[in-house]
Amino acid sequence: MPLDVCQLPLVGGHPALDLANTLERGGESPHDFLTDSSALLRWSVRVAVVSDAEAEQVGRAWRDEPAAAHAGLATVRDIREGLHLVLLATITDADGGTVGDPIAAGAALVALHQRWSGAAARARLTLDSSRVRLAYGTVPAMLVPDRIAEAALDVMLTADLTRVRRCPVLQGGCGWLFLDQSRNGSRRWCRMADCGNVVKARRLTERRRAARPGLLG
Repeated sequence: MPLDVCQLPLVGGHPALDLANTLERGGESPHDFLTDSSALLRWSVRVAVVSDAEAEQVGRAWRDEPAAAHAGLATVRDIREGLHLVLLATITDADGGTVGDPIAAGAALVALHQRWSGAAARARLTLDSSRVRLAYGTVPAMLVPDRIAEAALDVMLTADLTRVRRCPVLQGGCGWLFLDQSRNGSRRWCRMADCGNVVKARRLTERRRAARPGLLG
């Protein structure tokens, strides 16, 4: 049975990357952990995209207007897919080529800009501790997708995208994205306790099996 979205390890190093990891992209039928608007709202609280109080406001707005809940979920899924395409295009493989498709990433950037523009149009300038900032999420029904659009913009503009990694699928990893925050930039796995150890154990088993005939001979 798949994990609940609130049981997913948060390995991305940024909420936007953790969002990208809510869809299992391997296999013939990828599993979406954002199964419905309720799952999206619970995940948003967990990664601090919204507060508990804000989640209550969103929940009321979505119960009063189910179409807004469906639209919010669809918007977040669109942002997730666009961001994934963009981030893949920043990753280089062992041969120095890009993992993703630059053309698809360019189209995704256009779509992401449109999503962010809508979110910014609903935002307002506020004075917070002698600092003016742009506060996203002023409309409860659109609060979650607007904050997600803000997070996507934030990671693209402020993160060191040369540090974006993908847990190596060809070596048995899961394909999740993460920011490599290690000092020497050598992190390979989403979590050593998960994919790293699983792959190491598998390789050890394979080596033992390969050595067994020689030992018997």
